[in-house]
Amino acid sequence: MKELLKNVLFASIGAAFLTKEKIEEIAADLIEKGKVSQDEGKQFVDELIEKSGEARDQIDMKINTAVAEQIKKLNLATSDEIAGLHRQIEELQALLSKKDNN
Repeated sequence: MKELLKNVLFASIGAAFLTKEKIEEIAADLIEKGKVSQDEGKQFVDELIEKSGEARDQIDMKINTAVAEQIKKLNLATSDEIAGLHRQIEELQALLSKKDNN
């Protein structure tokens, strides 16, 4: 029963978007209604916080991958590429300045 309840909660709420306060609120409600004991409630909170963090990390990774793929498809310059171009321009300007002074 407890596993089923957790699985339903994960699926219905979306663990990635639960805040610690909301998780604690849900656990307190379950304890108050007698659905779980105090110890089970604490374990539930700890597990849900961990799952929430894992889900958030997975979503972040998927978003970053999707954005990187779109940038690549659009052939946009990355900040590293732009920084490299700035360095090259500065080096060329320094060479030109040297040449002009000679």
